[in-house]
Amino acid sequence: MKKIFVFVLFPIWCFAQTDQGAPALQVKTANGILEGLDESGIRAFKGVPFAAPPVGDLRWREPQPVKNWTGVRKADKFGPRAMQLPIFGDMNFRSDGVSEDCLYLNVWTPAKTATDRLPVLVYFYGGGLIAGDGSEPRYDGESLARHGIVTVTVNYRLTIFGFFSHPELSKESPHKASGNYGFLDQAAALQWVQKNIAAFGGDPNRVTIAGESAGSFSVSAQMASPLAKNLIAGAIGESGSLLGSRPISSLSEAEQTGVEFGKVVGATSLAALRKMPAQELLETTTKPGVPRFSAVVDGYFFPKPPVEVFANGQQSHVPLLVGWNSQESGYQGILGKEQPTRDNYTAAVKKMYGEQADQMLKVYAPATDAEVEQVATDMAGDRFIGFGTWKWADLHSQTGGKPVYRYLYARPRPEMRAEMGNATANLAGGVTRNDDATAKRPPAPKGAVHSAEIEYALGNLPTNRVYDWQPEDYKVSEIMQLFFANFIKTGNPNGLGVPNWPVVKSGQPAAVMHIDVQTKAGPEKHRDRYLLLDKMAKEAN
Repeated sequence: MKKIFVFVLFPIWCFAQTDQGAPALQVKTANGILEGLDESGIRAFKGVPFAAPPVGDLRWREPQPVKNWTGVRKADKFGPRAMQLPIFGDMNFRSDGVSEDCLYLNVWTPAKTATDRLPVLVYFYGGGLIAGDGSEPRYDGESLARHGIVTVTVNYRLTIFGFFSHPELSKESPHKASGNYGFLDQAAALQWVQKNIAAFGGDPNRVTIAGESAGSFSVSAQMASPLAKNLIAGAIGESGSLLGSRPISSLSEAEQTGVEFGKVVGATSLAALRKMPAQELLETTTKPGVPRFSAVVDGYFFPKPPVEVFANGQQSHVPLLVGWNSQESGYQGILGKEQPTRDNYTAAVKKMYGEQADQMLKVYAPATDAEVEQVATDMAGDRFIGFGTWKWADLHSQTGGKPVYRYLYARPRPEMRAEMGNATANLAGGVTRNDDATAKRPPAPKGAVHSAEIEYALGNLPTNRVYDWQPEDYKVSEIMQLFFANFIKTGNPNGLGVPNWPVVKSGQPAAVMHIDVQTKAGPEKHRDRYLLLDKMAKEAN
């Protein structure tokens, strides 16, 4: 006998039957009723609009409210991903194509009723602010949902659509600002979560934001912005922040870049730029000499540079779990095609740093030729993303008033599966196929490359069929996922089944959790490197 349960609590939850006979769930949100899917006990709601489509006159506008709908809106498939080109080989999408109409989010919930008040994770994808999507299998929320967490992935505008500034845009803005539309999208999604997540059994007072690479940059951005104040209870950053050595553009600088771009494409007015087809606009950004668009101190989302916000203690005062990987970049980032010898290394550093080279060679100091590869790898990774992540953790431990937990992720990915042939593993996780069947597969990385931790942390190893996952990989994934789940629930990664993780103490060498097959905490070993990079960044700015 079929039973139908109706809960008369508000918001309304009711179980129904889809056309295929599988159980579905209807949830009443602020904009209308959604019908998702029951996927093995975890309810999934995909392609949920959190802002109006940013098309036409809304191109390069702050996200606008969603229009209410009548009846039941199906939420059973991912919405379109933001405008982007196929750039990164490790990205695998389940989204409904590419479109400017991209402001959708996805929810996975284990809650049984709207009164469960479960902790919430909102995850921002990586991709250099030029690619990525909330539908990627490595970000799938089902595994964390099984840990009792309502998990949300969010789409946001990218590249020129997400970070373009122009004097005419600033003039028409009620905030006299332009740029940062991708970050504004994320803030709008957090506002949506505040209004609606209780309907999915989530607790709006326990929302943790997280992300990797550009997603980690985004977490630091939301912590630094007044727009996200009181919207988040915790933050997780995986490899990257906006507090690194590269300064963020001022509004006037970004506006001038926008004017120059308009000249390049022959569209010297905002009206002409808005009339350009989205694909043509996107493809133009790849032409030689065309600038990339990124974060800007616009006076609205960022009243001042993020590093100043953190230095002054004006960021969101929430617990922070943050770290990076052991091989964020390769030694070739320093040595190029030269062999890793001390002589070649010394020459490369002197060419790169000039008068500052001796200081760098003192703290990045290989004693033998055999040590050059690792030391150069460390330097390349720190220059790329390690230093900015360190700076975030260090400043927040001094001014944030809440615990900071730092990690170093060191588990190398296993060998690729045999059916991958002689494909080459790319640094960011994808592969390049080699048509030459006689070519040998290059040696696997010795450390954890950029992005390697994502599937482990979110419990999604089975979604990546490139690598031949071993029992040790699942062990690492279990530990890291428990750390994340504990932190999302309590603001502290410690708990049953995981090693003790000490908090970072302000002004002292940090305790660092080394995550690998043998996961354990230990003191940081190279604080002198980051202090020097910090000194050099301050002198440069």
